[in-house]
Amino acid sequence: MTDKVENPIYAHNTLEFVTVAAEYCALLERCDERTEDEFAGTLLKLLPLIYMKVQLLPEVDTVGDFVPSDQVTENDYNYVRSNAYSLLHDHDEYEMLVWDEDMQTEESRWCSVSEGLADIWQALRNFVAVYQQRVEPCMMDALWQVRDNFELYWGQTLLDTLRQLHRIKYALRIEEDS
Repeated sequence: MTDKVENPIYAHNTLEFVTVAAEYCALLERCDERTEDEFAGTLLKLLPLIYMKVQLLPEVDTVGDFVPSDQVTENDYNYVRSNAYSLLHDHDEYEMLVWDEDMQTEESRWCSVSEGLADIWQALRNFVAVYQQRVEPCMMDALWQVRDNFELYWGQTLLDTLRQLHRIKYALRIEEDS
């Protein structure tokens, strides 16, 4: 067994990220117990924390032989997305401008808050599941994978979703009060 003090899978920042990731997963798995306002408010606190904590993760190389298989099934994903949609249904879809590198233009596309939340949940649930198994080579590869996928995929999704959640929590409330 490697020395836990020097091992990046047990580093302070890693364990803090595991804790925040597990809290996010639990929130999404039990979001039907909350109101839309509570749900959006909690996410507005958790998502920035996740964004910060993932950037503090130690940079590691993949061992390569132990890249974890996905623990999340399609049914799991759909369950989480459906529950989030049930809370946000009136405010779930939003239009976003996206830069198209090939065409060098901006284009409009419709996005879904519940899909973004479920995409983030899937990445974090797979990561947390590996940590729960406590197999060190798998944990190292999961640490590499969650950070790599953050940089390539779900980090931008987190920011886009956070922006819309801010609108749900604050801007729409102001519009409704008017």
